[in-house]
Amino acid sequence: MKKSKRVKKSNTWKIKQHRDQFFKKSKALGYRSRASFKLIELNNKYKFLKKNTNLLDLGSSPGGWSQVASKIITSGKILSIDINNMKPIENVKFLNCDIFDPVTKDRIDNYFNGNLDVIISDMAADTTGNKSLDSIRTNQLCAEVINFSSKILKNNGVFVSKLFMGEDFIEVSNLAKSLFKNVNFFKPEASRSESKETYLHCKIIKTL
Repeated sequence: MKKSKRVKKSNTWKIKQHRDQFFKKSKALGYRSRASFKLIELNNKYKFLKKNTNLLDLGSSPGGWSQVASKIITSGKILSIDINNMKPIENVKFLNCDIFDPVTKDRIDNYFNGNLDVIISDMAADTTGNKSLDSIRTNQLCAEVINFSSKILKNNGVFVSKLFMGEDFIEVSNLAKSLFKNVNFFKPEASRSESKETYLHCKIIKTL
């Protein structure tokens, strides 16, 4: 019985994927994931990717966001980081490491030499099956990266990250507002309608 339920759930997921316009478009256009369209929508709205942008992509694997960025950024630098491996993308440097390892921050500093314009993060915690817990854990990741970004971005830098609507949403959004002057929220059309995810767009670090 349990195996039958798992098979049914797997088949339902496959059917949804094939009906999903963004899944189909990602395959047709050669993008690594449907998440590519989320970044395209975010950039169309906020215009933070330019040809000379220096960009850090956190939790980058399988590379959908780095792939989109590499088509726009032609004279800037792109550094992608993930604990999982990622197939190479032209003009993108990849580090297979933990963003929260202190050594990683030094490697980022050395690569950009204090000239980092944009940080993007589509990171999500590993799923446990408990949606509430998964939401909290992903938002904790977001909070940690907000703090990290405020210390490493240029003063007029931009930070974009996944965030889930949930019991700690206000806490994380207040953290962002305490560190950045401009804070906005946007749910792209490419996000599934049933998903509680939204995206945080932060700009200009507050100075004491």
